[in-house]
Amino acid sequence: MFENLSEKLERAFKVLKGSGSISEINVAQTMKEIRKALLSADVDYKTAKQFTSKVKEKAIGQKVLTSVEPGQLLTKIMKDELTELMGSDSSEINLKSHNNVILVAGLQGSGKTTFSGKLALYLKSKKNFRPLLVACDVYRPAAIDQLEVLSKQVNVDVFTDRESKDPIEIAKKSIKFANENNNNVTIIDTAGRLAIDDQMMQEIEKIKNEVNPNETLFVVDSMTGQDAVNTAKTFNDRLDYDGVVLTKLDGDTRGGAALTIRSVVNKPIKFIGTSEKMDGLDTFHPDRMASRILGMGDVISLVERAQQQYDEEEARKVQKKIAKNQFGFDDFLKQIQQIKKMGNIKDLMGMIPGMGKAIKGMDIDDDAFKGIEAIINSMTKEERKNPKILNGSRRKRIADGSGKEVSEVNQLVKQFSQMGKMMKMMQGGGAKQMMEMMKNRGGFPKM
Repeated sequence: MFENLSEKLERAFKVLKGSGSISEINVAQTMKEIRKALLSADVDYKTAKQFTSKVKEKAIGQKVLTSVEPGQLLTKIMKDELTELMGSDSSEINLKSHNNVILVAGLQGSGKTTFSGKLALYLKSKKNFRPLLVACDVYRPAAIDQLEVLSKQVNVDVFTDRESKDPIEIAKKSIKFANENNNNVTIIDTAGRLAIDDQMMQEIEKIKNEVNPNETLFVVDSMTGQDAVNTAKTFNDRLDYDGVVLTKLDGDTRGGAALTIRSVVNKPIKFIGTSEKMDGLDTFHPDRMASRILGMGDVISLVERAQQQYDEEEARKVQKKIAKNQFGFDDFLKQIQQIKKMGNIKDLMGMIPGMGKAIKGMDIDDDAFKGIEAIINSMTKEERKNPKILNGSRRKRIADGSGKEVSEVNQLVKQFSQMGKMMKMMQGGGAKQMMEMMKNRGGFPKM
């Protein structure tokens, strides 16, 4: 996500490196490169020009402190302006305690049905609502089946009427069903439609008028770039929706839609799809996205994902085991499972400041821990509990059982031992000792 844009922006900032101050000449050169970077990310020319003009105006005349380089100061100005361009603040969906209706609209193939399922899980697990999914796509084959499958995956109720071909009637019936079955938020998944199809646009306008939704959300495939922005504007002219959802941001997107859509339609981006998994839905935070675009990471989102998987009681048990030198491979395996639940590994690494550039081009998939898991699963219970008993013959058997080389088993055992020592030092406040050990061993163990 935004890898190419981040790389080009970094190259643009290099123009200022070595400069003692910000001048009209060096800023003009930098802005030219930044404008090119934005255009290559599929940001429309007018928005790119206005953006760089604002940044240039703020940058020229700024006094550079002796402790701050011109490039650093310009990065700060860029971050502020990118944040403002994308909406300044995050925007929550508007829901009451009961009788809520959310209407989901968008083009064909934009990911509306999948988003509806993700939103149901989000509202159920994070907001304590009782959602009802409603299948109002009567045109696409298997659309109803897909929503029923998703409802089972996230364990929420679903309303369907396979006999009816009238989505307006289905929507009206679903509201009554929700009230009778104590569902306090109804999510209506509608058929994909083109803005130029007047009959289909009239249909969704009628649905909106009948159900009077708290929120009308327009779902956009972020991989379509500037086309997505143009479509969003046309839909907004007809529907006057409340917010935008950007899907497939984990794909090969150039980022133009995320950067431009707010300034064009003047509606907030409320959610972004971060993975294909059902929990891959995040509230959109403009300031965090700006940080990631500029290669500054997103530590806050990383911590929030970690907190969602954090089990306080389990953490206490782990701390006790570390203190008593009883932390074994079974405990390590549990930690791996928690990390995997946090989401795509490459996406998580990209949230760490400075890591975006380091992992560029690296093929890191969700099976990154597969080899480690295979080795641990080939151990006996006693070996996992007490790694010290792993002699040569045991390691040979583990290697054969996991399909790995003995050298890989040896490496894992060695690194696990080093990690255990570090964890023990951290618990005892021995940060100085830990740093010394890292220095002697040439850095962190490569888990």
